[in-house]
Amino acid sequence: MAEHGTFYWNELATGDVKTAKAFYKKTLGWSFDGMKNPQGGTYWMARSGEKMVGGIFDTTGTDMAKLPEHWFSYIAVDDVDKRVAKAKKAGATVMREPFDVPGIGRIAVLKQPGGGMVGWMTPAPM
Repeated sequence: MAEHGTFYWNELATGDVKTAKAFYKKTLGWSFDGMKNPQGGTYWMARSGEKMVGGIFDTTGTDMAKLPEHWFSYIAVDDVDKRVAKAKKAGATVMREPFDVPGIGRIAVLKQPGGGMVGWMTPAPM
Protein backbone atom coordinates (compact mmCIF):
# COMPACT_ATOMS: atom_id res chain seq x y z
CA MET A 1 0.00 0.00 0.00
CA ALA A 2 1.05 3.57 -0.60
CA GLU A 3 2.47 5.44 2.35
CA HIS A 4 -0.20 7.39 4.25
CA GLY A 5 0.04 11.14 3.78
CA THR A 6 2.13 11.10 0.61
CA PHE A 7 1.21 12.29 -2.86
CA TYR A 8 0.09 9.18 -4.72
CA TRP A 9 -1.48 10.07 -8.07
CA ASN A 10 -1.81 12.97 -10.50
CA GLU A 11 -4.24 13.38 -13.34
CA LEU A 12 -4.80 15.89 -16.06
CA ALA A 13 -8.40 17.04 -16.43
CA THR A 14 -8.89 18.18 -20.03
CA GLY A 15 -11.47 18.53 -22.74
CA ASP A 16 -8.80 17.89 -25.38
CA VAL A 17 -7.37 14.45 -24.64
CA LYS A 18 -5.94 13.98 -28.13
CA THR A 19 -3.77 17.10 -27.90
CA ALA A 20 -2.66 16.34 -24.33
CA LYS A 21 -1.66 12.76 -25.19
CA ALA A 22 0.26 13.94 -28.27
CA PHE A 23 2.08 16.60 -26.24
CA TYR A 24 3.20 14.23 -23.46
CA LYS A 25 4.14 11.49 -25.93
CA LYS A 26 6.25 13.90 -27.96
CA THR A 27 7.89 15.72 -25.04
CA LEU A 28 8.22 13.01 -22.35
CA GLY A 29 7.87 9.77 -24.29
CA TRP A 30 4.76 8.70 -22.38
CA SER A 31 2.49 5.96 -23.69
CA PHE A 32 -1.18 5.56 -22.80
CA ASP A 33 -3.55 2.72 -21.95
CA GLY A 34 -7.27 3.37 -22.04
CA MET A 35 -9.66 2.03 -19.43
CA LYS A 36 -13.40 2.41 -19.07
CA ASN A 37 -14.28 5.34 -16.83
CA PRO A 38 -17.13 4.45 -14.43
CA GLN A 39 -18.56 7.93 -15.13
CA GLY A 40 -18.49 7.31 -18.89
CA GLY A 41 -15.88 7.60 -21.60
CA THR A 42 -12.25 6.53 -21.39
CA TYR A 43 -9.71 7.26 -18.66
CA TRP A 44 -6.14 7.24 -19.98
CA MET A 45 -3.35 5.79 -17.82
CA ALA A 46 -0.01 7.43 -18.65
CA ARG A 47 3.18 5.36 -18.56
CA SER A 48 6.81 6.28 -18.61
CA GLY A 49 8.33 3.01 -19.77
CA GLU A 50 6.62 0.41 -17.57
CA LYS A 51 5.89 2.81 -14.70
CA MET A 52 2.41 4.32 -14.28
CA VAL A 53 2.95 8.06 -13.84
CA GLY A 54 -0.52 9.62 -14.01
CA GLY A 55 -3.79 9.74 -15.81
CA ILE A 56 -5.79 11.84 -18.21
CA PHE A 57 -9.44 12.45 -17.36
CA ASP A 58 -11.67 13.56 -20.25
CA THR A 59 -13.92 16.34 -18.92
CA THR A 60 -16.06 16.46 -22.08
CA GLY A 61 -19.71 15.94 -21.19
CA THR A 62 -19.11 16.14 -17.43
CA ASP A 63 -19.89 18.79 -14.82
CA MET A 64 -16.19 19.73 -15.10
CA ALA A 65 -16.39 20.60 -18.82
CA LYS A 66 -16.25 24.36 -18.20
CA LEU A 67 -13.19 24.22 -15.94
CA PRO A 68 -9.83 25.14 -17.43
CA GLU A 69 -7.45 22.28 -18.16
CA HIS A 70 -5.48 21.47 -15.01
CA TRP A 71 -3.45 18.85 -13.17
CA PHE A 72 -5.06 17.45 -10.02
CA SER A 73 -3.24 15.61 -7.20
CA TYR A 74 -4.32 12.81 -4.87
CA ILE A 75 -2.84 12.03 -1.46
CA ALA A 76 -2.83 8.44 -0.17
CA VAL A 77 -4.63 7.99 3.16
CA ASP A 78 -5.05 4.91 5.32
CA ASP A 79 -8.87 5.14 5.54
CA VAL A 80 -10.52 7.73 3.31
CA ASP A 81 -13.87 7.65 5.14
CA LYS A 82 -12.32 8.28 8.57
CA ARG A 83 -9.96 10.92 7.19
CA VAL A 84 -12.80 12.76 5.42
CA ALA A 85 -14.72 12.89 8.72
CA LYS A 86 -11.64 14.46 10.35
CA ALA A 87 -11.25 16.87 7.43
CA LYS A 88 -14.86 18.06 7.82
CA LYS A 89 -14.25 18.76 11.53
CA ALA A 90 -11.10 20.66 10.57
CA GLY A 91 -13.04 22.95 8.19
CA ALA A 92 -12.80 21.17 4.83
CA THR A 93 -15.70 21.09 2.39
CA VAL A 94 -16.33 17.73 0.78
CA MET A 95 -16.80 18.32 -2.93
CA ARG A 96 -17.29 14.63 -3.70
CA GLU A 97 -18.09 12.13 -0.97
CA PRO A 98 -16.00 8.94 -0.91
CA PHE A 99 -16.65 6.61 -3.85
CA ASP A 100 -15.09 3.41 -5.12
CA VAL A 101 -13.23 2.90 -8.38
CA PRO A 102 -12.86 -0.86 -8.90
CA GLY A 103 -9.23 -1.95 -8.90
CA ILE A 104 -8.04 1.60 -8.13
CA GLY A 105 -9.31 2.48 -4.65
CA ARG A 106 -11.69 4.61 -2.63
CA ILE A 107 -11.54 8.34 -3.43
CA ALA A 108 -12.91 11.65 -2.10
CA VAL A 109 -12.42 15.22 -3.32
CA LEU A 110 -12.00 18.00 -0.74
CA LYS A 111 -11.65 21.74 -0.63
CA GLN A 112 -9.32 22.58 2.23
CA PRO A 113 -10.20 25.56 4.46
CA GLY A 114 -8.03 27.92 2.38
CA GLY A 115 -9.79 26.88 -0.83
CA GLY A 116 -7.25 24.48 -2.34
CA MET A 117 -8.70 21.39 -3.99
CA VAL A 118 -7.20 17.94 -3.40
CA GLY A 119 -8.15 14.31 -3.78
CA TRP A 120 -7.63 11.79 -1.01
CA MET A 121 -7.60 8.09 -1.78
CA THR A 122 -7.15 4.77 -0.12
CA PRO A 123 -5.56 2.75 -2.91
CA ALA A 124 -6.90 -0.74 -3.62
CA PRO A 125 -4.62 -3.56 -2.48
CA MET A 126 -2.27 -4.69 -5.23
